[in-house]
Amino acid sequence: MTATISYDHPLKTLEGDPVEMTDYKGKLLLIVNVASRCGFTPQYEGLQKLYDIYKDRGFEILGFPCNQFLAQEPGTEEEIREFCSSVYGVSFPIFRKIDVNGEERHPLYAELEAFADHKGIDGDVQWNFEKFLVAPGGEVVGRFRTKMVPEHDVLIGAIEKHLPE
Repeated sequence: MTATISYDHPLKTLEGDPVEMTDYKGKLLLIVNVASRCGFTPQYEGLQKLYDIYKDRGFEILGFPCNQFLAQEPGTEEEIREFCSSVYGVSFPIFRKIDVNGEERHPLYAELEAFADHKGIDGDVQWNFEKFLVAPGGEVVGRFRTKMVPEHDVLIGAIEKHLPE
């Protein structure tokens, strides 16, 4: 199934500043639900490397802390910012904590979850560090489950294929 996101979702940075999704229109987006106390948390390092390589070519990573998976993101916004900066040197945008599943699911994730992964499975995010690749026109072009590390050739190939011209 083809899924397209709308850009009318209001977002807030960890610091509480409002951000419009339209600020990211025309860019290739990797949207990731993140957590600081998860076995997959070291993926922050690979995500930062991707960001460093492709950020000047119209690529953005949007990180959304989520505490829905065994409470692995219990921190405050300040604690999350400090952890991301001091431990992994994260410089890509990290937003306020959201729900990615359930009744309080953020509307952006309601749209993203309509897109199936390579096995044809759509629906709820299964764990922390699930990744959605959104083309510059808003079409979801990839869904990569948690175990696919940012350095994986499949993910890098998809990024390179969809970078804006």
